[in-house]
Amino acid sequence: MIETYDAVVLGVGGVGSAALFQLAQRGLRVLGIDRFLPGHDHGSSHGQTRLIRQAYHEQPSYVPLVQRAYALWEDLQQRSGRQLYRQSGILETGPADGSVVPGVLASARQHGLEVEQFDAAGVSRRFPGFQIPEDYAAVFESRAGYLRVEDCTRTHVDQALLRGAELRVGTSISSWQPQGGSIRILTDRGEIHAGRAIVTAGAWARDLLADLKIPLTVVRKPLYWVAAPENVYGEQHGSPGFIMETTDGHFYGFPQLPGQGLKCAEHSGGLPVADPLQVERRPLPEETVRVQQFVSRYLPRAATETVDFAVCLYTLSPDRNFIVDRHPEHEQVSFAAGLSGHGFKFASVLGEVLADLSQNGHTDLPIDFLSCRRFAA
Repeated sequence: MIETYDAVVLGVGGVGSAALFQLAQRGLRVLGIDRFLPGHDHGSSHGQTRLIRQAYHEQPSYVPLVQRAYALWEDLQQRSGRQLYRQSGILETGPADGSVVPGVLASARQHGLEVEQFDAAGVSRRFPGFQIPEDYAAVFESRAGYLRVEDCTRTHVDQALLRGAELRVGTSISSWQPQGGSIRILTDRGEIHAGRAIVTAGAWARDLLADLKIPLTVVRKPLYWVAAPENVYGEQHGSPGFIMETTDGHFYGFPQLPGQGLKCAEHSGGLPVADPLQVERRPLPEETVRVQQFVSRYLPRAATETVDFAVCLYTLSPDRNFIVDRHPEHEQVSFAAGLSGHGFKFASVLGEVLADLSQNGHTDLPIDFLSCRRFAA
């Protein structure tokens, strides 16, 4: 007997778990399918923490979406009784004529957001663990912070299951096919039919959305935790999250959590991944050296000794902006793909957007700039 659902979510990571929750709370009979358990470490949504910020240097158009994401994360916290978000602030630094600091200031001006500005000496006074070149500029956004990434994903799934959603893990999705006004989904455990499908497959999206012919590139991203004094870099001592644009690349990190190392990583670069199931999970010497050199120069009171390590995946779109839309030929399929390493903070609102697109065919949230149609040429 073929199973039938109102909607099926293909991939239950950060965004897929949020979409599953949104559909379930709207009363739909919905199924989530994933190869792994929620909060797994094989994709993009793991590694303890993800930054969240409003003065978005990438593009001011993201600001209304991230503001809605904040509201939805707070709602999820209240529903679950779990602390998912911590307001630690974020320090962002770089050349005064670079992309990060001017981008933050542009978003802040356009959307009336409060940020503080510092020169190099001001950074050292306010945040003693940080050091930047004298000709660099810096901004601090106090409303920013971090999300507990695995907890967010698991909480969305838990709340979806409480509202009647079903979850099927250990299942590989072979393909989906339109069938009249519905969708036929083929898996290694049988065939499923649904009125609607949402594709949130992360690194596997380039296979499930191959017919769109949008080149999605998957890259390997190493995450490092280094030894550091908690009284300098610890969250309880006021150390912030950070994004630093340097001449060697873009780096980021988090306030040190009690009993753990200081987490930092390089946002730029990354080795291409042919198969997301076959990824080197050990640190590579050339990557380690880059992070060690960054720490030595910009976080001088931290050590360069690695105390923990993990790998996650970025799925890059051609222009490094998200792709969120309904399929141009099959309106019963909606998707989010190519989140390009800055998508998790938006997971809560992208779940809402995808539920809107799936259920209503449109959303009132401003996503036109993320349409797949920008790649039509």
